[in-house]
Amino acid sequence: MAPISASREEFDEIPTVVGIFSAFGLVFTVSLFAWICCQRKSSKSNKTPPYKFVHVLKGVDIYPENLNSKKKFGADDKSEAKSKSVMPKNSLHLDLEKRDLNGNFPKTTPKIQSSPDLENLTPKHFVEREKDSISPESLKSNTSLSSEEKQDKLGTLFFSLEYNFEKKAFVVNIKEARGLPAMDEQSMTSDPYIKMTILPEKKHKVKTRVLRKTLDPAFDETFTFYGIPYSQVQDLILHFMILSFDRFSRDDIIGEVLIPLEGIELSEGRMLMNREIIKRNVRKSSGRGELLISLCYQSTTNTLTVVVLKARHLPKADVSGLSDPYVKVNLYHAKKRISKKKTHVKKCTPNAVFNELFVFDIPCEGLEDISIEFLVLDSDRGSRNEIIGRLTLGASAEGTSGEHWKEICEYPRRQIAKWHMLCDG
Repeated sequence: MAPISASREEFDEIPTVVGIFSAFGLVFTVSLFAWICCQRKSSKSNKTPPYKFVHVLKGVDIYPENLNSKKKFGADDKSEAKSKSVMPKNSLHLDLEKRDLNGNFPKTTPKIQSSPDLENLTPKHFVEREKDSISPESLKSNTSLSSEEKQDKLGTLFFSLEYNFEKKAFVVNIKEARGLPAMDEQSMTSDPYIKMTILPEKKHKVKTRVLRKTLDPAFDETFTFYGIPYSQVQDLILHFMILSFDRFSRDDIIGEVLIPLEGIELSEGRMLMNREIIKRNVRKSSGRGELLISLCYQSTTNTLTVVVLKARHLPKADVSGLSDPYVKVNLYHAKKRISKKKTHVKKCTPNAVFNELFVFDIPCEGLEDISIEFLVLDSDRGSRNEIIGRLTLGASAEGTSGEHWKEICEYPRRQIAKWHMLCDG
């Protein structure tokens, strides 16, 4: 039994010896690794500057670790020769080694020295420099523009025209507008977009996207109109309407541009054009036209029958001289709208025939608190319709409107028709 116990003691001592040697080896390895890291860190601190930064000076990237002592900016020999001949000896020199820890250069106040070259300058040299300088008198003359002149300047529209003979298509590219007036008084800017119509038929109507908060919008949108023969291009007129989008009310009209294509030769290729934006042409007609209305009050059923018959002498809503009118009828009770109807649109006519009948239920007995509003509008696809004229009939109305209302109240169940002059919308 004695040899067996001795062998067991030897086997128990082997793991302890191996553990001791492995511990010493691990400590030696860790210390060696730490010493190597310290040596690398110290060598790096001696070679490289404490801060690495990239600075841009006149488009030149400056990397401190890549610069030589001879050339600080990597400039060409030609540029250095020019700088030596032009600049004096004690000129400003930018040395990267003199920067602070943040990478900034200390401010130095240059010394002003008299040079013989300055004394030899003649007045002719100063005359040439005055062309680039701005005098106070010129600033005063620019700022002394009257308010009327500022209002008349509505900007400039830039566009191009082209005709594609292979596809028989007329191409219009709306590039940009510059110098638009601010339609929003709070933000002093606009949300412009452009609506274009080909006159006189008004069949082709397009508009650009709305660009937010800018007075120099760059649209760069191309519109291609197919099926227009080149022989008919000379008879067309381009009408550009420049507007400012308003989310809560009717869009503001900035101005318009009219381009008659007569005399413009597009056979040679694309033509780049620009035109000043002018105020929209104010209607020259003294009135807004007339509207023929027939009314009948049924006291037994407490209903009011309204027939929109005709409209005549409507003013032109655009430069083409033609309107697309329709009539909107609103019924009010105690100044609150309770019902609304509208007629169909009549295309391209100042004298429209509607002949449409509407029946309104009256919520109260009698017509004392009832009034009817007629709005004649010009239908315009792609934007908000413009009001051509307005007519209101009721107990408080004056003139022929009041007389018409009084007659239907005195003679119920009788259809009474009368012409009425339209007022401004």
